[in-house]
Amino acid sequence: MNYRQASHQPHPLTGLIRGGSPSREPGAARRYADQVGEQGDGALGVVAGLVRSAFLVNAVYAESAREHGLTAQQGQLLCVLMARPYGMSELGGVLGLAKSSVTGLVDRCERINLVWRGPSAEDSRAVRVYLTVRGERLAATFYAETCRRIERLSAGLGDADRRLLADLLGRIVLDNQVPAVFLELDDEATRGRAR
Repeated sequence: MNYRQASHQPHPLTGLIRGGSPSREPGAARRYADQVGEQGDGALGVVAGLVRSAFLVNAVYAESAREHGLTAQQGQLLCVLMARPYGMSELGGVLGLAKSSVTGLVDRCERINLVWRGPSAEDSRAVRVYLTVRGERLAATFYAETCRRIERLSAGLGDADRRLLADLLGRIVLDNQVPAVFLELDDEATRGRAR
């Protein structure tokens, strides 16, 4: 199952969550809470840990975007385009947006001179979205600051725990075929790509 499929799968306790009676499923609410919430010792379960981590990272990302005069989606678009130009339909797939939403996002970024649309080198009929020089500069600044902020989230972990966390998260991301929408800070692909 990849990350798109996971968002469309009903939760096994959907009936309970949508108002089903816990008395029909004895202990279901407690089992669910144990799976997703804090364990008795204050530790988090896998689901709660991942969801709460996602909220934390999203909040940091949104705050960083705001401070750079961007929406979170504009920041995501710039970070995706740092690696390479994309076609409009590709962007929809990578960003998880409908065609009309991608068009609106690219239109807004084009109006403020962050991106431009041009022909594909492979197919002159196809349109690709590229970073402008201004877009590349803003993307690099936003990206570096966002990386620093996210890096600080794990400051309380030792080196071995940080490596373990990176390994485990990497496995989850790869197992679920999540597109490479955010590169490592020192990745060569993030330099010198403006058009």
